[in-house]
Amino acid sequence: MRRCTGDRGMSTAEYAMGTLAAVALAAVLYKVVNSGPVGAELQRLIERALRAPF
Repeated sequence: MRRCTGDRGMSTAEYAMGTLAAVALAAVLYKVVNSGPVGAELQRLIERALRAPF
């Protein structure tokens, strides 16, 4: 019986690359959200939503 071993470990490498890409995207989004203008606009948006009548 012959076994295929050419793809051995490939799924682990794919998970590692996916995790790395997700962390990089999270870091970029964190920088954007914490920048001055974007942070101020998000704060205004949240305050406006909290003051909305129900």
